[in-house]
Amino acid sequence: MQTGHLKPTLNAWHLWGLAVGLVISGEYFGWSYGWASAGTLGFMITAIVVAVMYTTFIFSFTELTTAIPNAGGPFAYATRDFGPTGGFIAGFATLVEFVFAPPAIAMAIGAYLQVQFPGVSAKMMAICAYVIFMTLNIVGVRTAATFELIVTVLAIFELLVFMGVVAPSFSTANFVANGWAGQDTFSPLAISGMFAAIPFAIWFFLAIEGVAMAAEEAKDPKRTIPIAYIAGIITLVLLALGVMVFAGGVGDWRKLSNINDPLPQAMKTVVGDGSVWLHMLVWIGLFGLVASFHGIILGYSRQIFAQARAGYLPSYLAAIHPRFGTPHRAVLAGGVVGIAAIFSDELFSFGGQTLTANIVIMAVFGAIVMYIMSMLSLFVLRRREPNLARPFPAIGYPVFPAIALALAVVCLGAMIYYNTLLAAVFAGLMGVSYGLFMWGGSKRRETAAASA
Repeated sequence: MQTGHLKPTLNAWHLWGLAVGLVISGEYFGWSYGWASAGTLGFMITAIVVAVMYTTFIFSFTELTTAIPNAGGPFAYATRDFGPTGGFIAGFATLVEFVFAPPAIAMAIGAYLQVQFPGVSAKMMAICAYVIFMTLNIVGVRTAATFELIVTVLAIFELLVFMGVVAPSFSTANFVANGWAGQDTFSPLAISGMFAAIPFAIWFFLAIEGVAMAAEEAKDPKRTIPIAYIAGIITLVLLALGVMVFAGGVGDWRKLSNINDPLPQAMKTVVGDGSVWLHMLVWIGLFGLVASFHGIILGYSRQIFAQARAGYLPSYLAAIHPRFGTPHRAVLAGGVVGIAAIFSDELFSFGGQTLTANIVIMAVFGAIVMYIMSMLSLFVLRRREPNLARPFPAIGYPVFPAIALALAVVCLGAMIYYNTLLAAVFAGLMGVSYGLFMWGGSKRRETAAASA
C-alpha cells in the first residue's frame, strides 16, 4: 500500500473550475424547495443573507487554505487549533457534507434524464453516474480537473442560455404573486418561512470550500487558491440570483417548488414540450449536475484520504494508487455510502419532505458545523500563531470572519429548530462516530504521527 502526499498538478483555471463546478448544480435544482416555505420574495431575502455569509466566509477562509495547504482542509485547521476532538468535529461535519451531497445530485441527474427518457429509473441512472465518475476520479486528478473545467464552462453557458430564452416571458407579476408563500409581508409566519428555507439557500453555494481539499495538488497554492475562491464566489452569486429570478417569473412558481428539475419545467412553460431549446437545456444542463457531482467526489475522497492518513479513519483508506497517484480506496468508500443513501427512502423520507430534500438538509448540517469550526480556527490561529506566514490574510479581519461566524450560528440554530429529527440523526451519527473515534483512534493517530 502506498501512502504519502499528493502531487501538485492543478493551475488557477483548474481550481476556479473546481470552485464553481463543485457548487453549480445548486443553480440547477435543490434551491427551489425553499420557495415552498418562504415564497419567491421571502426566499430571495434568505438567499441574499446566505450569499453575504458565503462571501465573508470565503474572504476569510482563504487565509486558512493558503497558510495551511492540506488535503484535509477544515479538519487540518481544527486539529491544529483544537486538538483531536476539534479535528474530529470538523472532519465529521465535512464528511457528512461531502458524502451526502453527491446522492442528492445523482438523483437530480436521474430526474433530468427522465425528462428525455420517461421509462428509465432515476435511481439506476444515479448508480451509473457514481460508477462513471468514481472511475474518472481514480484515473487521475489532472484528467479529472480538466474535465471539471470543461463541464463547468458548459454549465455556465447553459444557465446563460436558460436566462436568455425565458427572459422575454419574464413577468414581475408572476414572480411576486404569492411571493411570501401566501403569508402577509414580514408577518411572523412569513419570517418563519424564511428561516425554514435556509438550507435550500445554502444549497446555492454548498461545497465551494472543497477547493481547500485540492490544496496539496495545486501549483503555487498561495496564489492560485485565492484567485479561484474569489472569482468563484462572484460567479456563483451572479448566477444564483439570475436563475432564481428568471425561473420564478415565467409562470406559476409554486409548480417548481417541490421537484428536482425546476429549470426544464420552467422553460417548458415558455417553449413547450417539443422545443429544441428544452432538449438542449436538459442535455447541456446535465453538465451542471455532473460538474458538481464529479467535483464533490474529488472533495470527499481527499477528505477521507487526509483523515485516514492522520489516523482519524482506518489507514486502509489512505492508500494512493501506484499507477494513477489518486486515493482510490477513499473514492470508493464515499461512493458506497452515497449509493446506500439513494436507496434509503424509508430512512430519509420523513417530515413531509422528499428524499432529496432531506439529503440536502443533512449535507447542509455538515457544512454549517464545518463553517463554524473553520471561523473559530481562524480566530484561534491568529491569537496562537501571530507570526505564521499568511500569504492571503482574511479580508476585513476581524469583521468579515465575525459576520460569517455569526450568520453560520444563526443558520445552524434555525436548521435545528425547523429540522429537529434530522438534527437528532446528525447528532446521533456524530456521537456514535466519536465513540468509535475515542475507542480505536488514539493508536492509529500515534502510528500516523510517527510515520509522518
